[in-house]
Amino acid sequence: MRQFDDGRLDDPRIVCGEAAEPLRHLALAGARLRRALGSADLGALGSAVGGMTPRAVVAVGPEARLIRAVAEPVSPVPLVAWAASGLPAWVGALDLVVIVGGEGHDVNATTADAIRRGAFAFVLTPRPGQVAEHAVGRSAVAVSTATADPFVNAVIALAGLAGLGLAPAITPERVADSLDAVAENCSPHVLLGLNPAKNTTVCLADSIPLVWGGTVLAARASRRVAEAIRQASGRAALAADAAELRPVLAGCAPPDVFADPFEDPPADPAYCFVCLDDCCPGPTEGGVLEALAEAHGVRVARLRYDQGAALERYACLLQHGRFAAAYLALGLV
Repeated sequence: MRQFDDGRLDDPRIVCGEAAEPLRHLALAGARLRRALGSADLGALGSAVGGMTPRAVVAVGPEARLIRAVAEPVSPVPLVAWAASGLPAWVGALDLVVIVGGEGHDVNATTADAIRRGAFAFVLTPRPGQVAEHAVGRSAVAVSTATADPFVNAVIALAGLAGLGLAPAITPERVADSLDAVAENCSPHVLLGLNPAKNTTVCLADSIPLVWGGTVLAARASRRVAEAIRQASGRAALAADAAELRPVLAGCAPPDVFADPFEDPPADPAYCFVCLDDCCPGPTEGGVLEALAEAHGVRVARLRYDQGAALERYACLLQHGRFAAAYLALGLV
């Protein structure tokens, strides 16, 4: 198992050298969203759809479940997130298919399938030229988002659906501002102790993370953060509901403060409970899980954001967690 060196997190030769690219990619998330918003012509969608209300909305792509989580509570029609290849068998001429392009996702086949069935296709992709032969006439609108970032494309898709009354009103510029604020607070130039992402990383350093989020969006962020931690460290990371985490925490034996970690290493792995709190109405098990973790000697890292709309808070939780994962990869040697 690789060891964690927290001194690497504040070493300018490292954070501005070998680790510069992944941290820079995270820091530019807000800029990518603004650039995508500036190039996206969402008015074309409203003009093409007119006053039609679809029978159902089918979201396809790497962030389809995020679109459903945000839009479903206010959508006047059923909203389906489709992760499999192709489209559901029932999709037809009365439906709206939202196809979100992103890293490693080809929108061509899905667009062709939607148009073949007579459905209206709303395509968001960094390269609309690839789908131009399918997205023509009144059966489809292709919007260039100028980026392959799936989250950015999902935000643009939600803005388009909001204009049709199929999703809650969102302000993409405020989401971009939230991303910028996290990037500033979690910057590699902010030293350990003042940097919330680096502090979270220290908690994760030699532990197996147990990540929990109470609301629908916080739970989705927890799965994304756990995925980023697994990719960064090669270690296990579990994102689960309270009912699944409770027995894991209850089964942890409190550490022996007098034990020598070198002469008598613990038999069981150490855990870290990571609580994602977006301060939105939802289950209140977070405090119970934190108390249970502390009672069993499990370290607790709380990521809390209470400003802005639900999507802005989700963006903050997600970016904070991803910055922490990037610093974890940096500190492991």
